[in-house]
Amino acid sequence: MFLELAAIAIVFAGLPLAYLWTRPGYSFFQKLNWVLVFMTFDLIVFGAFTRLTDSGLGCPDWPGCYGTSNPFHALSDIQQAQSALPSGPVTVMKAWIEMIHRYLAMTVGALILVQVGLAFSKLKTLGKSPLFGSLGLLLLVCIQGAFGAWTVTLKLQPIIVTIHLMLALALLAGLTAYAQQAWEEKISAVRTLRVKPLPAVLLLIAFIVLVIQVFLGAWVSTNYAVLACPDFPTCLGLAWPETNWTEGFTLWRQLGLNAQGEFISPVALQTIHWAHRLFAVLVLGALSFLGWRALKLTTLATTGLKRFAKLLFSLLALQILTGISNVVFQWPLLAALLHTAGSAALVFCLVRMSYWASWKSL
Repeated sequence: MFLELAAIAIVFAGLPLAYLWTRPGYSFFQKLNWVLVFMTFDLIVFGAFTRLTDSGLGCPDWPGCYGTSNPFHALSDIQQAQSALPSGPVTVMKAWIEMIHRYLAMTVGALILVQVGLAFSKLKTLGKSPLFGSLGLLLLVCIQGAFGAWTVTLKLQPIIVTIHLMLALALLAGLTAYAQQAWEEKISAVRTLRVKPLPAVLLLIAFIVLVIQVFLGAWVSTNYAVLACPDFPTCLGLAWPETNWTEGFTLWRQLGLNAQGEFISPVALQTIHWAHRLFAVLVLGALSFLGWRALKLTTLATTGLKRFAKLLFSLLALQILTGISNVVFQWPLLAALLHTAGSAALVFCLVRMSYWASWKSL
């Protein structure tokens, strides 16, 4: 099974590598770095699709599916599990969704191994920084893989699934920061700015509040608390619903249960949902101020920054629209996927804006 999975990862990774090899322009190393950003973003969105379609346990073992490399070979086991529990988490479709998600994750891991190899081959010309950075990304993807395994073996425990998503976004941020470095400055179109006018402290505050909000959103999703408040802007018709912060934010517990092993209360789910809504106001304010500050800059070097500032405002509008849609339209799949994609895009946007940020700018 392991050799078959490795072969699948090699084939999947070979497709983008073959494409990049035929494309002119930037260096192969730089193109690979940006392809990794793109594929990690896609992996995050497909991971959300896996979770939202309840396919996370479509193959209840790891890394394969019932000890095989693909659902074709596990078809009899899948059908048996489906017959025993027709409304359960195992179906042929869910098994394929889960395994495709794993194949994509293995592909990203394989491409990072190629990135490490290229960085090592350029040790004499580029120095140690690209290699150390790539090794750090490799370590992060290995940790992410471990949490992917625990997601299955611990039966979708909310804190494990939440950390799995947070690590995926951290990987996206790290790959984006790595890709935008001028590792091969002589042949790269990326040039280092002498003046970086965006205050780094504003960007840091925006990052912190965004990370907290993403955690709260993931906590809502992994606890299936989206519909705990089925109306907007109130919750069950109340401006401030009943809350139970201790039960809602006890992190180590099983899915659907509280710390005592009993079914989690509706009040706790309301609290989880309400916390995400309340903190969204702070996030909107912090990121809007950052975008406004970026748009105010008038130097010629900030043309690219202004494009990302406009993207930031567009993504905030998308998050507001999809967040409300998730409540009003009872958690439609498209809105939920766009909401996760918007969160990942916000992370990408802030990392790209960091290119223009400096602690010396006030």
